[in-house]
Amino acid sequence: MDWRESGILLPVSSLPGPYGVGALGKEARQFVDFLAAGGQHYWQILPLVPPGGGDSPYMAASSFAGNPFFLDLDALAKEGLLTPQELETAKYPNPDRVDYAWLHETRPALLRKAWERGQKTYAPLLAEFVEEEADWLPDYALFMALRGAFDGAELKDWPAQVRAREPETLALWREKLADEIDYQVFLQLLFYRQWTDLKAYANEREVSIIGDLPFYVSPDSAEVWANPELFQLDDDYQPTAVAGVPPDAFTDEGQHWGNPLYDWPVHVKTDFDWWRRRGEHMARLYDVVRIDHFRAFHTYWSIPLTAKSAKEGHWEPGPGMDLVHVLESVPGLSLIAEDLGDLDEGARNFIANSGLPGMKILVYAFDPIGESSYLPHNCPRCSVVYTGTHDTPTFVQWLFDEASPGERQYAFDYLRLRADEGFGWGAVCGAWGSPALLSIAPFQDLLGLGADARMNAPGTMGPQNWSWRVRDAAINPDVSGRLRKITRIYRRCL
Repeated sequence: MDWRESGILLPVSSLPGPYGVGALGKEARQFVDFLAAGGQHYWQILPLVPPGGGDSPYMAASSFAGNPFFLDLDALAKEGLLTPQELETAKYPNPDRVDYAWLHETRPALLRKAWERGQKTYAPLLAEFVEEEADWLPDYALFMALRGAFDGAELKDWPAQVRAREPETLALWREKLADEIDYQVFLQLLFYRQWTDLKAYANEREVSIIGDLPFYVSPDSAEVWANPELFQLDDDYQPTAVAGVPPDAFTDEGQHWGNPLYDWPVHVKTDFDWWRRRGEHMARLYDVVRIDHFRAFHTYWSIPLTAKSAKEGHWEPGPGMDLVHVLESVPGLSLIAEDLGDLDEGARNFIANSGLPGMKILVYAFDPIGESSYLPHNCPRCSVVYTGTHDTPTFVQWLFDEASPGERQYAFDYLRLRADEGFGWGAVCGAWGSPALLSIAPFQDLLGLGADARMNAPGTMGPQNWSWRVRDAAINPDVSGRLRKITRIYRRCL
């Protein structure tokens, strides 16, 4: 980023469309066109991986795989892999929410029909694709096939010989599950073809993709199964301690995430090879990558496995600048540091010395008495200013439901908020007017939406999280025109 630019945060899952979840098809391209018309050069998304526990993209079965739910079903129908009648059965009546339970119940059967029709055509391509993705795809495809064979059981409940990857046992299972393994490869081949086409479409219109790199992986993942030595596990492949954070701005109780922690001495001995490969994979998928939970590079919160609360954890030293340098050395990988949370002086200095742009969030800015580094005029040039994130309330929700009276009045005074102009647009003007090279707004804030449109409430579980979707009518020329005008006023586009 060498000049002032801006963009919009909208997860792929939140795109409109008839099939129950956003996808990589027509609606995604229409959103790219909307961004281009609005003078935006960045589209920020959430991880593209298959969702895990609580439907979270930060607890996935793989750090490398794509989410088959995002496949463009219309494109599959054009290939003859699905029928018009089958497309009708895939339609979901509620355009406002993703119903993950319904997707898990109905979508796999539909995709298997596509595989039955396409396996003769695609069979010759699968071996080539597996070879291209040899560092992760064979393990992932077998992992998913085994999960199906074990009725969805988590890794910790698999037979000991399979969990320990005994060669003879795995050879038998590979033979037994050969078709299922090919099916999993087929889904990934479709996903990567469609995503590559969509990214190219965006880049041709001068829209870059900001992806998201979750710091941790799920305990029930292909990575833990294939590389147990990289994690703090006992002899039964169970974490000896898990990740989370102490009490912070999101929750008074802290957060108990449950992810296994890394065995950093092992990573150091391998010169961070797994992380290097992960970075190279991200560089292929995205133009810029936001590193989630960047503070764990400095120190991470370790919670004993038997702890009843995240408060029982303690800080441990992270991999430090050695890992930052490894990721920075990956060709084509530009980074943003998610540096939020309760930071001590050491963590703040580490983040500052990393040289990576950090994040400034408007909903945390408006202390009516003290100074805030998140106020737009205080944001450094090398930073990314957000009106809010996927983990915060929308700006309107914060303004009227969560801000104190003093915070609310200060926000009104500072941003010159007016009801007739839209409170969300006032937040956009505040972020766009900052000195920061890049400003981002969740699409909800352009629309002035409240609590119903919040993407995720950290530390909670429920159907509201990760499920919000935008309606097609909201992606319109009036909104893009107003966005372009504001973007030109603050000199973030020509």
